[in-house]
Amino acid sequence: MAVSTMVRSSAMLRNSIADAPASPLGAFERRPSWVASHHRRGVIFGEASEESFLGQSVRLAHSRSTGSVKRAGRWIVEAAATFDTQTKVARVRIGTRGSPLALAQAYQTRDKLKAAHPGLAEEGALEIIIIKTTGDKILSQPLADIGGKGLFTKEIDDALLNGDIDIAVHSMKDVPTYLPEGTILPCNLPREDVRDAFICPNYSSLAELPEGSVVGSASLRRQSQILHKYPHLKVENFRGNVQTRLRKLSEGTVQATLLALAGLKRLDMTEHITAILATDDMLPAIAQGAIGIACRTGDSKMEEYLASLNHEGTRLAISCERAFLAKLDGSCRTPIAGLAERTEDGCSFRGLVATTDGKQVLETSRKGSFSYDDMIALAQDAGAELISRAGPDFFKW
Repeated sequence: MAVSTMVRSSAMLRNSIADAPASPLGAFERRPSWVASHHRRGVIFGEASEESFLGQSVRLAHSRSTGSVKRAGRWIVEAAATFDTQTKVARVRIGTRGSPLALAQAYQTRDKLKAAHPGLAEEGALEIIIIKTTGDKILSQPLADIGGKGLFTKEIDDALLNGDIDIAVHSMKDVPTYLPEGTILPCNLPREDVRDAFICPNYSSLAELPEGSVVGSASLRRQSQILHKYPHLKVENFRGNVQTRLRKLSEGTVQATLLALAGLKRLDMTEHITAILATDDMLPAIAQGAIGIACRTGDSKMEEYLASLNHEGTRLAISCERAFLAKLDGSCRTPIAGLAERTEDGCSFRGLVATTDGKQVLETSRKGSFSYDDMIALAQDAGAELISRAGPDFFKW
């Protein structure tokens, strides 16, 4: 497990090591390559290289928990978040996928933390750690065929639970409705534009595409809505990051594609957009355009940091949409869409479920107050209605 540590100064650490009592782990080698780190389960001892100790950050490559270790002599472990002029180490490790869009979202999170907490603006106070997920490794198959929800979050969740990272930055539409035990997701950044963008080099809209034209999309939600309104078109699984999809489009693999407008904005790539689809024409994915940040349960310091970034209006809207998804027990095999929006007099919600071929599309809507309990209730009610209308065999494919 990689763990960061903070000490008053390199000189004090060397003196402390020289004066350190025997470790409860057994014989404690008194050399500069041994350091101690504050951890939520107590104090961790581990071995770090001399080079990394004298550099800008200290990492414990092999660590073991000792439970409670008493201070003795000049052996001082600095639990508070402080830097000195000689040793600067990461205080918040930000876990993310490695795609350009995921990194853009992680950088946005980093910059917001710096702005909200001057102490985190110090060099080395924040570290971005890239974690490759199953969804990133397997690009040749539809998501539904390799496990569906959680493919872009599981390895990041594991790193969070293992203590390898302190917070995890996710695209909320990738996050399963049930979080792993031991984690919470208390923070949503302000939501970007929820709409989808139509991208095509030769035609200005889906309606203009000739019969038999292929639209590339990995999203069953997009595929079903396209086929429902334009049955003369074809859809094809089309995976990869934004740059990969645009390259495939330019090579003529497909005639058009749809991408989330939010991602194109965050990547500063809006020049590729042919048209922006109204939500009446293409209802967005659950939580589209929203970034969520998770931490470990009980990590009060991270919760404090994340509370300062949370946009409550976004959190409520996302909670509403995810409650609708949970009620439907939706997976990546189920085309589901939903959008909660704040209105002058409260909340407006629209939900949709469809068959994968687009031949059946069921929609519903609700209005209520813009409060957590009411929004969860109306979303669950909307989901129950669609389950009732769909019948027992609707979701079996």
